Amino acid sequence: MSFAQFYQPGVPEQIELPTESLVALVERSVHEAGRHVALEFFGKTTTYAELGDQINRAAQGLLDLGVKPGDRVAIILPNCPQHVVAFYAVLRVGGIVVEHNPLYTPRELRHMFEDHTARVAIAWDKAVENLRNQPDDIELDHIVSVNLLAEFPTVKRLALHLPVPSLRATRHKLTTRVHGTTPWTDLLAHSPIDPDYAKPAVHDVAVIQYTSGTTGRPKGAMLTHYNLFSNARQGMAWMHGAQYKKETFYAVLPMFHAFGMTLFLTYGILQQARIVLFPSFDVDLVMAAAKKHPPTVFHAVPPIFETVAKAAKERHISLKSAKYCISGAMTLPDATVELWESVAGGMLVEGYGMTESSPVALGNPFYKTRRTGTIGIPFPSTEMRVVDPDDPAKEVARGERGELLIRGPQVFKGYWNNPEETTATLLPGGWLRTGDVVTQDEDGFATIVDRIKELIITGGFNVAPSEVESVLRLHPEIADVAVVGLPDEHSGEAVTAAVVAKPGVTLDESQVRDFCRDRLTRYKVPRHIVVVEALPKSMLGKVLRRQVRNDLLLRTQA
Repeated sequence: MSFAQFYQPGVPEQIELPTESLVALVERSVHEAGRHVALEFFGKTTTYAELGDQINRAAQGLLDLGVKPGDRVAIILPNCPQHVVAFYAVLRVGGIVVEHNPLYTPRELRHMFEDHTARVAIAWDKAVENLRNQPDDIELDHIVSVNLLAEFPTVKRLALHLPVPSLRATRHKLTTRVHGTTPWTDLLAHSPIDPDYAKPAVHDVAVIQYTSGTTGRPKGAMLTHYNLFSNARQGMAWMHGAQYKKETFYAVLPMFHAFGMTLFLTYGILQQARIVLFPSFDVDLVMAAAKKHPPTVFHAVPPIFETVAKAAKERHISLKSAKYCISGAMTLPDATVELWESVAGGMLVEGYGMTESSPVALGNPFYKTRRTGTIGIPFPSTEMRVVDPDDPAKEVARGERGELLIRGPQVFKGYWNNPEETTATLLPGGWLRTGDVVTQDEDGFATIVDRIKELIITGGFNVAPSEVESVLRLHPEIADVAVVGLPDEHSGEAVTAAVVAKPGVTLDESQVRDFCRDRLTRYKVPRHIVVVEALPKSMLGKVLRRQVRNDLLLRTQA
């Protein structure tokens, strides 16, 4: 069916599909918006012309390090100007970007590096030791270390070296000294790459983005230039009325995450916008930036919208400039919508996507037809079906529960080195199985009601229960464990561990959390640890996570 009748006037049913790579996207923006600001970082700005020059110099630097077309290059950076340059420099030489969370532990990085076998990594200097702590079979030819302070304004950079404890703490948080690596500045010292050096084709793989999927071992979703360019154009079509060279994007979501990558690294650059970069979400930094260059495009997750709206009210800082605001990754409460729209100048709408769809596939229109509480309707050039999870060829009746399938130019190519999972996820005809159970109202707007996958989504990040369980099973005082997600008003779901202690042991919950923190990224560490006598299991001995979750919910309601 057509959903165009519910679109904001001016939004097309179909986008113009790309015929060029993301290299053409950035080069066009550099050419057309050269003197305009592309990036802002703690007040320091980079124009599009400067961005293009840095990309070309870094690209030649990568060639001199031996990077060839098709090679994977790991990027392990927070949001910073160097991240944007590195992303496009890798693509310029025909390489494949592999994004990683810079806070991942050595254990978390290991499987990914075993899988993608990148020999060059561009890493925040604070993350370099986690790369060096890999076993001998994880071989890297080069580590390019990035000092975030290099992109600070001169005055702020000098101030951080004053003998003031708070400033020293800030400096320590952002950077550390590393030896035996290639400094990022060495890449930028090269001459620009030869303009005639071959560029990637539109259907080449651009990015491998790891997702926990349905199992504990992350899978690398292969996103092509076509996928990512298409999703950027779909975002531009959805935000009808946004102007070239006039919008200010606030990059508060991490660009190593699929949501942030598309919104800022591709769509923001396509829109030729000013992209204000935040290395991590900090409401004080956001408020300070809003006084100078207020946001017009603000995409985030519900807890961030709530925090920023409350701070803006308390500090009397206007956010009326914010016209295009999309929330994703978790359910958007009505109260959050009302709070945000009381301080902003436009609607806050909910969207839906997943790493495998680059990521955005559905959304609510920026129009009176939007329906809060739903994930909306398909983006331009996107189709959806709701099917029987046990028989995906059979569609369910309108209003009945069924698994959401998606088809469109943003749907990924498959999983890196994993044909089995690719076949299970990509159906004939190009349909993507989402694993999410939805219902559709009479007009086709979808609402998520359940998840076939046992994935936990907390604060917009995916957590595979089995990954957390494997760490907890290493604890010498834990006999058995099941990890589930429980509803949480701030993060969507809270990672919760039901643990069985070994005989005669009294578990210290804080010590268990410390044990996890040494092996897991912060957001994966269980927020709640519940000691139980036994875990429900099937006749084959498999822990029944759904029953564990229901039992824990009953406890909280008792």
